[in-house]
Amino acid sequence: MKKLITLLFIGAVVSQSSKAQIQAGNVMVGADIGKFNLSLDEGGAFNMLINPKAAWFIKDGLALGGYLTVGLNTSKGNGTGVTYGVGALGRYYINDKQLNDLIGHSRFFVEGNVGIEGDNPATGDNTNGLGLGVGPGWAYFITPNIGLEALLKYQGIVGFGSKATSSNLVLSVGFQIFLPTARIKNAGKDFKQ
Repeated sequence: MKKLITLLFIGAVVSQSSKAQIQAGNVMVGADIGKFNLSLDEGGAFNMLINPKAAWFIKDGLALGGYLTVGLNTSKGNGTGVTYGVGALGRYYINDKQLNDLIGHSRFFVEGNVGIEGDNPATGDNTNGLGLGVGPGWAYFITPNIGLEALLKYQGIVGFGSKATSSNLVLSVGFQIFLPTARIKNAGKDFKQ
């Protein structure tokens, strides 16, 4: 009987801790990496897109914040292309018990962004202007405060350049760290002393 009670208690604590990181007032910081390619062929190419993010949970499961996008595309003899972006993002964690219990310690979410972006390849058409993105994602929490993620996102740019629009479907992986606001305030106090 004691073992059963202990197991029920541990289960309750674990289920509560999987929700704690997305509570109102917490902060999310991290990054995604997408379009990663390191060609080993002759005249090889290198492509990588890094997307740092920071957001604050304004209510349980809903975070608003900002993002930065930095991308590099290079290949021997073709020059270097650059992708950039900065703007606002929103993320909503889906609160469906059956869906989230499909794989323990995980959450599905939807992320959207809007900002100033540009796609300037070394060869071909470039587009700079208003960037829009939206897509589903999945986070697996390896600890109560660290999540590994996969995100499939449509990224579009509408604006000017040699091409008026640019569209991409980007699969990225990354990690996020979820910090309670109280920990951040205490760290700031410790730093001042």
